[in-house]
Amino acid sequence: MKLWDKGFSTDKKIDHFTVGNDRELDLLLAKYDVIASKAHAKMLGKIGLLTDTETEALVAELDNIGTSIEEGTFTIEDSFEDMHSKIEFLLTEKLGDTGKKIHTARSRNDQVLVAMHLYLKEELMQIKSLTKELFDLLLALAEKHKEVLLPGYTHLQIAMPSSFGLWFSAYAESLIDDLYFVDAALKVADQNPLGSAAGYGSSFPIDRSFTTREMGFETTKYNVVAAQMGRGKVEKAAAFGMSSLAATLSKMAMDICLYMSQNFDFVSFPDELTTGSSIMPHKKNPDVFELVRGKCNKLQSIPNQLTLIINNLPSGYHRDLQLVKEVIVPAIQDMKACLEILTFSLAEIRVNPTILEDPKYDYLFSVDTLNELVLSGMPFRDAYKKMGQEIQQGTFSPKRDISHSHEGSLGNLCLDEIREKMENIRD
Repeated sequence: MKLWDKGFSTDKKIDHFTVGNDRELDLLLAKYDVIASKAHAKMLGKIGLLTDTETEALVAELDNIGTSIEEGTFTIEDSFEDMHSKIEFLLTEKLGDTGKKIHTARSRNDQVLVAMHLYLKEELMQIKSLTKELFDLLLALAEKHKEVLLPGYTHLQIAMPSSFGLWFSAYAESLIDDLYFVDAALKVADQNPLGSAAGYGSSFPIDRSFTTREMGFETTKYNVVAAQMGRGKVEKAAAFGMSSLAATLSKMAMDICLYMSQNFDFVSFPDELTTGSSIMPHKKNPDVFELVRGKCNKLQSIPNQLTLIINNLPSGYHRDLQLVKEVIVPAIQDMKACLEILTFSLAEIRVNPTILEDPKYDYLFSVDTLNELVLSGMPFRDAYKKMGQEIQQGTFSPKRDISHSHEGSLGNLCLDEIREKMENIRD
């Protein structure tokens, strides 16, 4: 069954090419098509295009379909093009002519739009929740290990003293910046496009404000052409939010891969969180973190993929837009999986408290030793030259009892202030 069926068949090769993997993806989106269809049916009843009896019957049957989706028994067979055609078939099979009325005053275009908006709203909220769980863990780890010093690097060269408190809380605060982007995407998604029909509205006297309230949207995407132009744009907004988050996770995963190396030996994990080699019995590989790094690097390409699909399309609907679904839906699942596995794994991290006992890290303290000379009255440039000469001559003696007190330094992590910033991001 196709919603645009006019009574003649389509060549199977064309059908396969145009449908693609929509049926599989629609199993994730069907829940939202049901939510929108219920709101649409109630609106049709409100304006008199359905009787009260018809409205109640449609809503009840849509509830039954929603239950089958939740239970995992809802299917989309090859004879159906997508979730929309299957749901309308089930309504018609159960309710006869009443089921045929559900498509009044709407198009498959705005069905897809509103389902995607609802889907993205819910998924982005889940991503926020998972991000906050990781944030809470990172701050707890920062507090727990704040006294353990860690070498800081620039250009992958030993630079200055850092700490695990700084390292964990750095990634925690970076997550806040990422959620600003996710919140921006939520703002775009939280607009109701239903009622734009094929992209030019309807001659029926529909009540779009009613469906906006019914589905819990913050506002309506008023202009019907603008609503249609939002197809691809809302997905791209979500992709930018995820891309920012993925960049943070990828960088942290890279740090962990380095720090687990025997050449660093800064952190370790229980055996069950690492993998072995088929021929080298000593190996404890960071496969989880390498895959997080790889998946998150892929996620950072999603905005560009979507741009290349939609960037030169004129206004109105084009079938190219079908392709954005197969880009964004798997990306969201990967994003959630990376957040979940990082939180699960980092809960078991073990830090090495004796890293700086190795004499190769003595030069970490050159800046602090130099600063002591400046505090005693020596001009900075003279102190810098003196320190350089001592290092060159091998007479440098590091000052290890360092004191960093300004906001955000290793002696003053400002964890409460960072936590407050996160609390100001709405749930």
